[in-house]
Amino acid sequence: MKYEEKILSLFNNGYLTTKDVTNNNIPKVYLTKMVRNNIIERISRGVYIKSNDIPDDMVVLQNKSKNAVYSNTTSLFLHGLSNRLPIKYDITIKSGYNGSLQNTSNVNLFYVKKELLELGVMDFELDSGYSIRIYDLERTICDIIKNKKKLDQELVNKAIREYFYSKKKNTIKLYNYAKQLNIYEKVKNTFEVLK
Repeated sequence: MKYEEKILSLFNNGYLTTKDVTNNNIPKVYLTKMVRNNIIERISRGVYIKSNDIPDDMVVLQNKSKNAVYSNTTSLFLHGLSNRLPIKYDITIKSGYNGSLQNTSNVNLFYVKKELLELGVMDFELDSGYSIRIYDLERTICDIIKNKKKLDQELVNKAIREYFYSKKKNTIKLYNYAKQLNIYEKVKNTFEVLK
C-alpha cells in the first residue's frame, strides 16, 4: 500500500492528525505532498480533512486535545437546555494542561483535577455525523452551578429551572456527581430554592 493510500485509510471520524501519520511510521512529507495536490486540507496545526469535506469547528477543537470535554454553556446547548448558539466554546481540560487550546480565541477553558475529568463524559453525535466528547446532563448542571459566577446568570438560572422540571432529570446521579465534585451543599441549596 502506498503512503498516500495508507494516510487516507487513517482518517478517523473525518479527521486526521499529524500524530496519526507519525505513529504509523509514515514520513510527514507525504502530508505536505497531499496538501499540495489538493487531496487533503490542513485546517489547523496538525489537523487535516479530505479536500471535499467541510470542517466542523467543534470536531476541529476536539482534535486539538483528546482529553478535551465540551462543558458548561456549550454542553447546555447540545443537551437542548439553551437555545443560544455558543460564540465561544466552553471546554473542560485537566489541571496543568499546556496546549494549543489555551491560545484559541473561540474557547473558554475550565480546569479540573485529572481524576474528575472523565466523570460524566459521554459521546455526542453532531448533526454532521461526527462524534465529540461532552458531559452528560447531570455533570453539566453541576458544572454550571459550580461556575455560576463565570457564566451568564440568566442562561444558568433558566437551565437549572428547566432541568428541575424536566422528566429527563436523574437527581440520584446529580447528587452523586455533586459529592464527588465537592459541591453537594451548593447543588442542594440551588434546588431547595425551586421547591
